[in-house]
Amino acid sequence: MKAIEHFLETLIFTSRWLLAPLYLGLVAAIVMLVWYFGIEFMHLIPMVTRGEGSVVVGVLSLVDLVLVANLLIIIIFAGYENFVSKINVGNHEDRPDWMGHVDFADLKMKLIGSIIAISGIELLKAFMAAGAYTNEQMAWKVGIHLTFVVTGVMFAVTDRLGGSKKHGAGG
Repeated sequence: MKAIEHFLETLIFTSRWLLAPLYLGLVAAIVMLVWYFGIEFMHLIPMVTRGEGSVVVGVLSLVDLVLVANLLIIIIFAGYENFVSKINVGNHEDRPDWMGHVDFADLKMKLIGSIIAISGIELLKAFMAAGAYTNEQMAWKVGIHLTFVVTGVMFAVTDRLGGSKKHGAGG
């Protein structure tokens, strides 16, 4: 019976590696975002030379893409380290300070913070092109953004009330 238990525990523990291809897929998604960023940047150049007012919206679209890419990096690094294996790059000078210190609660807060920032940029882009949307569409955009903001506040409050303990801090 102990042998069966050991086999099952080993199988379950090893199954975490099934997540690795998912993280590699997110890396591929970043490559696609870089490609798309380049295309959007090239579309922005004629707008600047013609002095069109949509330059700000174009720049906001680029910022939006960067925020999504940053979010993916956080998810890849933190998710891989929390659920698959430690990323062993030693004391590499480019290793982000937060790497290895983002637990699930931190990841959740970074995720909702990024979603709120992305939603805010999308809302700002909509306000700048307000004529393209009906009042009902604008109300939905504002409502969705406020939902994200309230969700973020609720996550922060529950983490604070729960006394979110760090690893090794007695809990």
